[in-house]
Amino acid sequence: MGRWVITLDSSAIFALLNRADPDHRPVRVGLEDDRGPYLVPVGILAEVAFMVERRLGVQVLDGFLGDLESGGFSLDCGEQALPRIRELILRYEDLRLGFADATVVACAERHGGRVLTLDRRHFDVVAGEGKIEVLPERD
Repeated sequence: MGRWVITLDSSAIFALLNRADPDHRPVRVGLEDDRGPYLVPVGILAEVAFMVERRLGVQVLDGFLGDLESGGFSLDCGEQALPRIRELILRYEDLRLGFADATVVACAERHGGRVLTLDRRHFDVVAGEGKIEVLPERD
């Protein structure tokens, strides 16, 4: 994977899959304009699948899984990311970064540093370390 990889957070994936979401179009256009590759951390897959199946239905979930299967999105950052995930969870304990967001950060750090998220509360703080760039950029 090259330096132009975008690591997707759960919020961005959900908005992308939910046409009724107000952030659907900006996320879709942003990804179309960039061309990726797009990376989904393995550690957030269950969270994403749960949200999509519960709120958008099995057909949308199946479409997303099909995109993963066909390579439209890549899965990465399994056990090799665990040391960094643990470090981030402990370092940002007061922030309550949590496993899912720590997984996204650790994965992004390994693949060029770009994170697409609509939930910036944790990512903006961690971005202060200078290892990740949070997308979309703020105006």
